[in-house]
Amino acid sequence: MHISYGVLSFPVVAVGWCVTLALLAITLRWGTKDRGIAEEIPKVSVMTGAFFVASLVHIPVPPTSVHLILNGLLGVVLGVLAYPALFIGLTLQSLLFSFGGIDALGVNTMNMGVPALIAYGVFRTGCRRGAPMALLGAICGGLAIFASAILMAICLITTGKEFVDVAKVAVASHIPIMIIEAVITGSVVAFLAKVEPEMLPVDKEDERR
Repeated sequence: MHISYGVLSFPVVAVGWCVTLALLAITLRWGTKDRGIAEEIPKVSVMTGAFFVASLVHIPVPPTSVHLILNGLLGVVLGVLAYPALFIGLTLQSLLFSFGGIDALGVNTMNMGVPALIAYGVFRTGCRRGAPMALLGAICGGLAIFASAILMAICLITTGKEFVDVAKVAVASHIPIMIIEAVITGSVVAFLAKVEPEMLPVDKEDERR
């Protein structure tokens, strides 16, 4: 899911950075308007760590390998703060392990962060309509991976037609990850709804155990 250094064209890189910087400003302001950033740091730190470690677990899917992302879970648990959490995790991976690159950091954050925000929106909407939290979590987990794969494919294809086949393989290879993350996210959300519902970004009237 990490696009490597030097792969993308300058316009795509520029768009990625513009989107990421704008969303970082918006999500940080929105996510801390009711509670101070100091109150959110512990939860953000835990989830950023989960993303960081999960991304190191590679699963062979011939002819390539893929890894867990958990951006849907971050979106459900952190809400809009999932975007800065993913940015921090991706920055550390880029600096420590050369996953992606600084030039592609904006695009990689956009590709994983925007689906996390979508997952958050879907989860909140579903809760208000009374949908089971476990089912919502599963949908959000799978949806986030699907959206990330599509965004990555769009970035590659926009860079050049020579990446069309690569983009197709990238999307297809993430189908197993969609299923795995749907199960993981649904299970974690069901657990949190029972034992630690305050970790989920829902209003009291939205909570359904």
